Amino acid sequence: MHPQRRRRLIWILLLLAGIGLAVGLASYALRQNINLFYTPSQLMAKEAPEGARIQVGGLVVQGSVQRSPNSLAVRFALSDLKQTVWVDFEGILPDLFREGQGIVANGRWQGGVVKADEVLAKHDENYMPPQVKSAIEEAGHPVKP
Repeated sequence: MHPQRRRRLIWILLLLAGIGLAVGLASYALRQNINLFYTPSQLMAKEAPEGARIQVGGLVVQGSVQRSPNSLAVRFALSDLKQTVWVDFEGILPDLFREGQGIVANGRWQGGVVKADEVLAKHDENYMPPQVKSAIEEAGHPVKP
């Protein structure tokens, strides 16, 4: 093979290897940071892998909020009106967090409980995240606008 062709072939192979490495690292990073949305029914049906980062949404069950007297730890039940899951959270809850309110919790699914890093309640008391609204409507309960 001619030396100039050999150099071109080496450069092309190095370029392809570099592009492949960049794509592989980018896909690995994206896979590690993805948060898939699940409803309580999907979690109870074991559709989410154990230990996976997830988002779960639903309504905070009336009378389920348990606050620790010595810390910021809170435990509450979240329901899509079919199934209920427990959420453990340590931190300051949003001002609009209330029983009966639609929320989204970001965290990990571990041992049948969501270990939340973040709890989101948005806008005003009438707001409901679109995923939560569709899950409740699928359960056969119409949501008031």
